[in-house]
Amino acid sequence: MLGTSRPSSRKAGPPRNSGVRELVSGKRVWSPGPRRENAKLGFRGWHERGYLPHRDEPGLTQFVTFHLADSFPAAMRSEWEGMLQIEDDRERRLQLEKYLDRGRGECWLRRQDIAALVEQALRFHHPQRYGLPAWVIMPNHLHFLLKTTQTPLTEIIRDFKRYTAGETNKRLEREDSFWCEDYFDTYMRDAPHELRTRRYIENNPVKAKLVLDPKSWPWSSARFRDNYGALHI
Repeated sequence: MLGTSRPSSRKAGPPRNSGVRELVSGKRVWSPGPRRENAKLGFRGWHERGYLPHRDEPGLTQFVTFHLADSFPAAMRSEWEGMLQIEDDRERRLQLEKYLDRGRGECWLRRQDIAALVEQALRFHHPQRYGLPAWVIMPNHLHFLLKTTQTPLTEIIRDFKRYTAGETNKRLEREDSFWCEDYFDTYMRDAPHELRTRRYIENNPVKAKLVLDPKSWPWSSARFRDNYGALHI
């Protein structure tokens, strides 16, 4: 997979979150670290990179969100900072969604060729490297459910971002950062939680008033579901 150029400035991404280390330390109290064999594979359990809390363990199904670098420009860092102060994952995600659905930035994923490239890359390793129960590609961000097996989530996202950023920047004849540096992830507690999240993901284009029917959006798992909700890909 191809790499992407290094960001010209960290200011395009989220600000450092001074409270995230304490938050992660608290979560590690009730959730022990990864087993030795999983740690050798690169799984880190609860961890952070200075911005957001992440949980990375084999067998988890995660709701992942990340967006284009220019959808949160440096001028909007105050909005990022306010969002990072919200400890409740659901409330933080709702605020993120509300912001992203405004369609800020160049919205490169609105181009059919780029959206197709990103969707193909996301589906490429299913089901060998991970499970992909649901996804949607929006004009300036994407959501997906992903079930890890033997490859850590951090590694999956790193490889995906490097490849898609390199390929899209070639087409766009640009060198700037394509994706924002970090990502949001929320692990699914049980089957009902996963079902609600899947419906939320596939309904995003309707919520953003881009289509009337989820199945009409061309870059979503909704179009592959039968009348019983089963996914056929």
